[in-house]
Amino acid sequence: MEIESKPIRLSTRGKVVTIAIITLLTIFLLHEVEHVLGPFIAAIITAYLFNPLIGFVSRRTNTNRIIWIVVLYVLAGALIYGVTTFMWPRITAQYYGLINQIPTIVTTIQNLFGENQELHFGGVVFDLTPIAEEIANFAKNIGGQLPTAVPSLVFSAVETVVYLLVYLIITFYLLLQAEQLMQWLYGLIPAPYRAEIRGLVREVDHVLSAYIRGQLVLIVVMSVLMYIPLSILGIRYALLIAILSGILEIIPFIGPWSAAGIAIFAALIQGHEPFGLSGIVLAGVIGLIYLVMRLMEDNFIIPTLVGHFVKLHPAIIIFAILAGAALGGAFGLFVAIPVAAVIRILLVYIYNKLIDSDMPITPHNDNPPGAKVSEEVSQNAPVAAPQAARQGRLRTPKGVRGARIAKR
Repeated sequence: MEIESKPIRLSTRGKVVTIAIITLLTIFLLHEVEHVLGPFIAAIITAYLFNPLIGFVSRRTNTNRIIWIVVLYVLAGALIYGVTTFMWPRITAQYYGLINQIPTIVTTIQNLFGENQELHFGGVVFDLTPIAEEIANFAKNIGGQLPTAVPSLVFSAVETVVYLLVYLIITFYLLLQAEQLMQWLYGLIPAPYRAEIRGLVREVDHVLSAYIRGQLVLIVVMSVLMYIPLSILGIRYALLIAILSGILEIIPFIGPWSAAGIAIFAALIQGHEPFGLSGIVLAGVIGLIYLVMRLMEDNFIIPTLVGHFVKLHPAIIIFAILAGAALGGAFGLFVAIPVAAVIRILLVYIYNKLIDSDMPITPHNDNPPGAKVSEEVSQNAPVAAPQAARQGRLRTPKGVRGARIAKR
């Protein structure tokens, strides 16, 4: 007797249990191999940032993507070579100079607070001795950790080479097969929901990519703009302070003022008086420069580079920063704002689903006026048409209506 073959079907509970098991196993696997995830995560981020550029030049020149990927690698290699050749010696010289100056800096701090042990403000006397001790201890600890902490960030030679090769190879393949990977991922989504999910992903991508690319450019722009006045005023370790200022700029609220505090502190303790300015006057000039740069950044640079894509209330931004720092440390600070922006989009989408709203995710229009309507939109036209007709926005032409009546 022949037994009829039947496919295995999972019940709703079976599907939920299966998804939960796969999710838990994935989390466990990622936790166990987290020490090797670095090059893969870096490759994904790099491919995400440069894929639009590769796709654009490939379409405009009608050439294979692999050619422009190779061009990108060559240009990146040339840029890295130039930076390491011309800037790295100065950075390392200032870095080791700072290490050698730690004892002098500690002595300067102690003398500065020794001369002013009390601060009188509004009839209240503040004892500055504990603050002086804390700052001096902090400087001593930094001086002891810098020579070992920075080299420890660099792996052994063999590990570094292996991780670098993995990063370059994974990035290459992600850039080469980006379009196929996206089509494959969208193919996993059931066809009726594909257009809606594509719109949601496009909205998230628009916010996330604009923010990340803008922040990367902001680091370079602010580093250059801060290095010019710091070097003119003869601030010691100007290059290090300028680079650190550029990096700190991507941390809202806290970062810019921390960078200004570092520069002002460096002006107070550097010892010599450029242009005949005392340490206090020089610190005031540095503070004024950072204030002007901050105003320029808020009113001109950030609106031009980043735009207003994040759309988060300042209170939510502050909460996101604190939560990111608590959950992920320094890395959490860097990713707090874009993650909060993505969460906002997802929560709006979920809210619309919970209240059964038909409000669609509105992706930013990538097609110029008069361009062909995509296949995706045309497939959704039968669904949108009845809704538009009910709202009085879509009318059937008389000729078509008459032809339908005659056909009946």
